[in-house]
Amino acid sequence: MPDDKPERPLKAGDVIHLTTVASVQFLRPIFVRVIRELPERHTYVGWVWIEGYQLNAAGDAVARRELYVLRAGVRLQALPVEPTRSATRRRPPVRVG
Repeated sequence: MPDDKPERPLKAGDVIHLTTVASVQFLRPIFVRVIRELPERHTYVGWVWIEGYQLNAAGDAVARRELYVLRAGVRLQALPVEPTRSATRRRPPVRVG
């Protein structure tokens, strides 16, 4: 399935969404923050090894993974603009004495 336009290589910090389009192992889709592609591993044409952190719903890393995926099935995701946790939470004043 070659394209006319080559896809840019994945770089550290990219957040990707993996579904069954990338591999049958992602019956339950996951989000991954990329550490790097592993170019030294031999693969079939169009497939790549990716090292990264699997993310939970809050965007926190929960597991380090090495994944074998169809590059054309990898979807880049924009990072959320708003934080998932409230950054303006204030504590009530504390009385001393």
